[in-house]
Amino acid sequence: MSSTTTSTAQTSTPSLPTEQNPYLARAYATTSLSSTRALYDEWATKYDSDLPATEYQAPTLAADAIASIIGSSLPTSTILDAGCGTGLVGALLAGRGAKTIDGVDLSPGMLDVARKTGAYTELNECDLSQPMTQSDESYDVIVCVGTLTRAHVGPEVLSEFVRVVKKGGLMVATVLGDIWVSGGYKARVDELREGGRVDVLSCETIGYRVKAGLGAKLVVMRRCE
Repeated sequence: MSSTTTSTAQTSTPSLPTEQNPYLARAYATTSLSSTRALYDEWATKYDSDLPATEYQAPTLAADAIASIIGSSLPTSTILDAGCGTGLVGALLAGRGAKTIDGVDLSPGMLDVARKTGAYTELNECDLSQPMTQSDESYDVIVCVGTLTRAHVGPEVLSEFVRVVKKGGLMVATVLGDIWVSGGYKARVDELREGGRVDVLSCETIGYRVKAGLGAKLVVMRRCE
């Protein structure tokens, strides 16, 4: 959920449902890179045990989407988990047969937990609100779960994903439903599609954290040749 900083496009969105978990409440209210990093560093060792209580569905649904689309190619595909957090998505993909998964995240504490999963080939610190350091056409698949949310990374990163994924490659991302339109994510996806840069394979509303009453968009795109 981390690898994030405040996106000014999202500051005017309505309040989300009240969060019982104090870390989640703080995550939606962060206003600086340093406070976001500090929050996730502090939360890292409790993160995986906290989220089941919220019925956090996004990692499983994203991993399922990737596995169903690329099928037998999963073991030979290079995957970037952008905003990997504690490695929930990477561990699920590794369990489905993925062999080469790199992860990036803002929080060193989160990366330390992700490292213990054994799912990742490489893990690096990264602020996804800035241009990514990865070379053009570096990965077959980019997955981003829990990071395109309130007070975190803005829609500009979607264009970076298109640059970094290979031609014909797959991008799977969740976007918190409350900011899908107001945060500019829908407009950016439409711009990429209308500009012939991506095909939108699906854009479904999913239960994100069910007990908090939050939904999200699960966006699946393929980079055009």
